Amino acid sequence: MAEFNHITVLLNEAIDYLAVKEDGIYADGTLGGGGHSKLLASHLTTGKLYAFDQDIRAIEYNQENLAQQIAQGRVELVQANFRDLNEALAERGVTGLDGMVYDLGVSSPQFDDGQRGFSYNYDAVLDMRMNQDQALSAHEVVNDWSFNDLMRILSRYGEEKFAKQIARAIERERAIKPIDTTFELVEVIKSAIPMGARRTGGHPAKKSFQAIRIAVNDELGAVEDSLTQALDMLKVGGRISVITFHSLEDRLVKTMFKERTSLPELPAGLPIIPEEMQQDYRAISRKPILPSADEMDNNHRAHSAKLRVIERIK
Repeated sequence: MAEFNHITVLLNEAIDYLAVKEDGIYADGTLGGGGHSKLLASHLTTGKLYAFDQDIRAIEYNQENLAQQIAQGRVELVQANFRDLNEALAERGVTGLDGMVYDLGVSSPQFDDGQRGFSYNYDAVLDMRMNQDQALSAHEVVNDWSFNDLMRILSRYGEEKFAKQIARAIERERAIKPIDTTFELVEVIKSAIPMGARRTGGHPAKKSFQAIRIAVNDELGAVEDSLTQALDMLKVGGRISVITFHSLEDRLVKTMFKERTSLPELPAGLPIIPEEMQQDYRAISRKPILPSADEMDNNHRAHSAKLRVIERIK
């Protein structure tokens, strides 16, 4: 089996909160190392799980990792972006879901494989594509996108306060020669950030790399598309678990859940809320569910994780 080291974050919590039915139909939008899929499938008898991943490495790994569950008909692997949820499930005759789990962001193997170009810790060709078949890569974003577009994504997706300076530095450097590798980009970013600011807040390229990765993979757009579809497909009593790892993802999920669970503006003094004005969904917990202290001690990638769960009640 190919190497695919990945410690699944909030494994038990994400699946426990789904309250899995043994005959239910489920989807895992982010197969990755297969942790959530394997645990979810263990609760199924006549039910079925459709596990999505756009990364062929994840699909190939789980053909072995989940071979028993696949052979038993409890799991089907789907190589597709989770934003194609509706279309992929419709092709398989599925129109409703009893639950879905998302473990957003980049999987550990994608970060740890230096040649994928996701990490500022490894020198590699600028890539950052989760789906290696797509055309757009980090190299094109860095070398071809306009100053304004670079500044916009660095500010919006990286929340980088030196976005303007970094975009200018990239513009200057690429006019001399293309920025081809991760380490070349790291040096350009460092040159644009004042020395004092580089001493605090972690690696100086962290926010910029996050921003470029999100832009390359249209991560936030894909989450919004997929989660909208999943919420609409959810059966009464069905639940969705979403694990996020940075504030932009969490804010988007929180907002989308709030839109589905908040009551409309009502006239003052209304004694009873009419049933037709009540929402179809409810949040399972008001605040996000966080990893335990033990999990954070054993897995540094768990530190920023937050789990939100929603249920369809009508």
